[in-house]
Amino acid sequence: MRSAVVALVASASLVAGAASSGNAGSQEQPAFRGTIAPIGDAQAKRMTGVSWRAGCPVPLRDLRVLFLSHWGFDGRRRTGRLVVHRDVARDLVRVFRRLYDARFPIRRMVFVDRYGASDFRSIEADNTSAFNCRFVEGTSRWSEHAYGRAIDINPIENPYVSGGRTSHRASIPYVDRSRRRPGMAYEGGVLVRAFDAIGWGWGGRWTSVKDYQHFSSSGR
Repeated sequence: MRSAVVALVASASLVAGAASSGNAGSQEQPAFRGTIAPIGDAQAKRMTGVSWRAGCPVPLRDLRVLFLSHWGFDGRRRTGRLVVHRDVARDLVRVFRRLYDARFPIRRMVFVDRYGASDFRSIEADNTSAFNCRFVEGTSRWSEHAYGRAIDINPIENPYVSGGRTSHRASIPYVDRSRRRPGMAYEGGVLVRAFDAIGWGWGGRWTSVKDYQHFSSSGR
């Protein structure tokens, strides 16, 4: 696998949707915007040796950057950034358009490189992220994130739970899923339904452990 950055000849972008209309007399919200672009030279440099390295299962030329409108927990419109595999990029833009239209809140959506590609640090910041060339914890098997075909959304509100416990103190109130709060993933909720619509699996349906933040194209 080549470690050099491959120059991409063309970029593709997708602008999805128009402003949603509410009830009569309500104010229109700004239009959703979702853009798909190749990994540029500057981004490749930031990622190399951090979230991507030689030997990863996906070359940089197969990854894309998504720029996505979303709502914060403060009700403000923001633009988030994700790195994903090119073959799931358009489906994910559709997911985030649906979340935007429903005003589903997302705390933060920045490149995992900001946290040194540390999954733990990214979770502590309640950061929504996708591509990260790493193994499944405690194994030598590539995570679905290493292929750019998995995403973790609001990981504090949607913790990984094993034996009724989570590794993140801020997530402890969210181990109890019976009380539904903003930003949570749950059956019948807009977040889970949006990923169901593109055929992705949800870690909240796993049987041995629960990974409520985790959605992937493979279901793993």
